[in-house]
Amino acid sequence: MTGNLEGGCACGAVRYRMEAAPIFTHCCHCRHCQQVSGSAFAVNTIIETRRLTLWGVAPTVVTTPSALPAGKKLHRCPRCATALWSNHAAFGEAIAFVFVGTLDRPDALVPALHCYTASRQPWVVLDSHLPAHEGTYDPRWHWSTASQARLAAATGWST
Repeated sequence: MTGNLEGGCACGAVRYRMEAAPIFTHCCHCRHCQQVSGSAFAVNTIIETRRLTLWGVAPTVVTTPSALPAGKKLHRCPRCATALWSNHAAFGEAIAFVFVGTLDRPDALVPALHCYTASRQPWVVLDSHLPAHEGTYDPRWHWSTASQARLAAATGWST
């Protein structure tokens, strides 16, 4: 990724800019991501929430179930209800899982792995060159040292 990425909701009321490259991008096939995205999976890019600059209308935050037991906080446009990003209980509010489809250029970010493939739709063919996990995955095995350090700095997470 080069430059800042911008995105927003379908009606344009909520806009955001990612002020840094994401920590990591993955494709999640859990039933909750399927339901929230209205599709077979969600491509999420992970970034520190403090690195998201917002303008326009403030998103509405709704607590929803997720594949993780404690659920997640889903940030939606209050006007058109587009799901923009979520905060997962495992990482708290310091980390945002941005729905790549809300970027103006969603093709700028390519997933590095697939997770929760045990619940993927049977007609979805996975790229054999990418790691695939039936459930969640351990960032220590897939994220760069720099990405792990960013996560640790934002959340206190340690390897």
